[in-house]
Amino acid sequence: MPTFKAIVIDKAEGGQSVALKDFDEKDLMEGDVTVRVEASTINYKDGLAITGKAPVVRRFPMIAGVDFAGIVENSSHPDWKPGDKVICNGWGLGETHLGAYAHKARVKGDWLVRLPATMTARDAMAIGTAGYTAMLSVMALEKAGVKPGGSPVIVTGAAGGVGSVAVALLSKLGFEVAASTGRPQEADYLKGLGASDIIDRKELSGPAKPLARERFAGGIDSVGSTTLANVLSMTRYGGAVAACGLAGGMDLPTSVAPFILRGVSLLGIDSVMCPRARRNEAWKRLETDLDRQKLAAMTTEIPLEAVIDTAPSIIGGGVRGRIVVNIA
Repeated sequence: MPTFKAIVIDKAEGGQSVALKDFDEKDLMEGDVTVRVEASTINYKDGLAITGKAPVVRRFPMIAGVDFAGIVENSSHPDWKPGDKVICNGWGLGETHLGAYAHKARVKGDWLVRLPATMTARDAMAIGTAGYTAMLSVMALEKAGVKPGGSPVIVTGAAGGVGSVAVALLSKLGFEVAASTGRPQEADYLKGLGASDIIDRKELSGPAKPLARERFAGGIDSVGSTTLANVLSMTRYGGAVAACGLAGGMDLPTSVAPFILRGVSLLGIDSVMCPRARRNEAWKRLETDLDRQKLAAMTTEIPLEAVIDTAPSIIGGGVRGRIVVNIA
């Protein structure tokens, strides 16, 4: 296959152009593993890149897509051989390195994680970077001492990709989950994933008090800005909040009060450059700790050619749960 279909972002007068077009394999970037891509997904960052709403793309032309699952075709890396089933999340895919919305990808073998034995490529991309980030967040809360029982753990942006997986994970692990969303029509969906309480995001959108009533043992926040500030102010003594997104903004209008008066911890979650050992641990945990029926309930599927038209919806908050992009 000297050429294959790919979604390519390029510079254009006044901005950028995005199109599904033929791409020559010889123009793939350097790497010691070539993968036949079977599936990808649409994350919030993918939506930003394709719509041009944020300067995600750092080189042009760029194949979009920040993660994939597929089968190794060629490898000079000692860990991988043809036929191996692999996952790649982050590492600059779709930003500085040609990405996942294509039939082929060439990457560094050190970036890859082995597909868990009980998962298909579709399963892995139903989880995708969003779900893998949710798992990293859960692991961080556990390490910080947040345990099931007592006060609930809040998940913001709960109907989105990170939020949906976080609700399902926390629920299966025995946590009481409060799900915050601006879409009240998704209450039944979130309760089906395991949420015990639905909180209107308006309760977290106003200016944050230095300290508010203690309501949560911890939280997983994909929104940022005033939402995160309010969650911090409502976290109980010794609690922790994992920050993993910025859908509401990059600012954080808070004070030091939660940290120095209640001993609250703010845990930064990076999924892009996360060390390989932690990635492996996260994917092993996802294999056992994520209810596959709940994963199926939050997942829809589209073909590669539908990605460009779908991207604005995820930026506008119109996507529920996870989207698998069927590339095979």
